[in-house]
Amino acid sequence: MLMVRSGLLVGHEVLAAGEVLARSWSVPAERRWGMSPFGGDPVSPPWGRTDPRLFLTGATGEATAVQAAFRVAFELPSVGAVVVGTDRPDHLHGLVDATGLAVDADRVAGYRRLLGERAARQSR
Repeated sequence: MLMVRSGLLVGHEVLAAGEVLARSWSVPAERRWGMSPFGGDPVSPPWGRTDPRLFLTGATGEATAVQAAFRVAFELPSVGAVVVGTDRPDHLHGLVDATGLAVDADRVAGYRRLLGERAARQSR
């Protein structure tokens, strides 16, 4: 089992380091756990200023930004579970519902490329 930071708030270096570690230890995606997908707070910025639903595909119904951010956290990096803490049953129920949402893999891949390009520019 390997636990790594996951989600849209994780920078390129952390995503890449977690993936390198997982490969070097031969930890398959289903044995990786993501953590802290909301950066500690699902109701504060950036969730009120951005719309992570753009990473979803197909009919998303009434998915919230928090649900979309949670679902995308399974892809950034690829993990089999995402750990969250809450004392609100409605929040937990919404996150469980989010696991059935479909993600636009091309859009996530494009986002990863942008993160990598930005990191490369900053290191120059």
